Amino acid sequence: MKIMHHLTRVEFENNSDKVVVLPIGSTEQHGPHLPLGVDSYIAEDIAKHLAKVTDIIIAPTITYGYKSKPLSGGGPLFKGTIDLNGETLIHLVTDILCKFARDGFNKIFIENAHFENQAFIEEAMDLATAQFPKLKVVQSNWWDVLDQKTVDEIFKDVPFPGWALEHAAITETSLMMYLEPDLVRTELMPTEVKAQALPYSVYPARHDLVPDCGVLASPVGSTKEKGKLIVDKAIEGFIKIFKKEFN
Repeated sequence: MKIMHHLTRVEFENNSDKVVVLPIGSTEQHGPHLPLGVDSYIAEDIAKHLAKVTDIIIAPTITYGYKSKPLSGGGPLFKGTIDLNGETLIHLVTDILCKFARDGFNKIFIENAHFENQAFIEEAMDLATAQFPKLKVVQSNWWDVLDQKTVDEIFKDVPFPGWALEHAAITETSLMMYLEPDLVRTELMPTEVKAQALPYSVYPARHDLVPDCGVLASPVGSTKEKGKLIVDKAIEGFIKIFKKEFN
C-alpha cells in the first residue's frame, strides 16, 4: 500500500505514473453517537481498502470541508463543525492539484465524502486543469456509485430518506461500524428522529429545522455488514471509473 506520507522522496518520484487518490472529508458534527471526523475517516479508510486491490498512491486526507448545511449536516447550529469558506476550499484544492501536476503526477482521483464539498472541488479541478493541460482529475464519492439494488438492500427494513437526510443515519453509521467500530457509541444512537426536507434554503439557520440530536434520520438498523456492502460496492464503482478515465 503506497501511502504518500510513508514514502521517501525517491519512492514518490518513481511512482509518477500511478493514480493519486486524494481523500477529502470534513470536520462536522454527526450526532451523539459518531465522532466529528466521520467524513474524513470514511474517505481515507475507503481509499486504503481501494489500495488493497489497485496500485494507487494515497495522498494526505483533507479533513476540513465547505460549510455544513442545516438540512444535510446540521450546519452552524452545532459546535464542533469547523467549516471552510468556499473560496478557501477552492484555493486549497487548486494548489494541491497544481503541485501534483508540477511534480509530474497527472492522474488524480478525488474521493470526496462530504456532500457540500462537491461544487467547490469541481471549481478547483477546472482551474487546475486549465493551467496544466496534461492533468486529468476525476471526482466521485461513495454514494453516487451505489446501484439501486444496493440501496434497496441497505434500506429493506426502513424507508430511504434521501441522501441529504442520510446524515449520521444508517449509511454513515454502518460505514463507521465497519471501518472504525471503536469510534461508534452504539448506546447513544438516537431512535425517533426525522428532519423535514424543505424545497428551499433559509439563512440564518434556525434550530427548528434540525432535530436537537443533530441527526437527520434514524440510524436504527445500522450494521457493520451494511457498511462492508457499501465499501465493497464503492470500490467496485471506483475501479470502473479508473478503467474508463485512467485506462
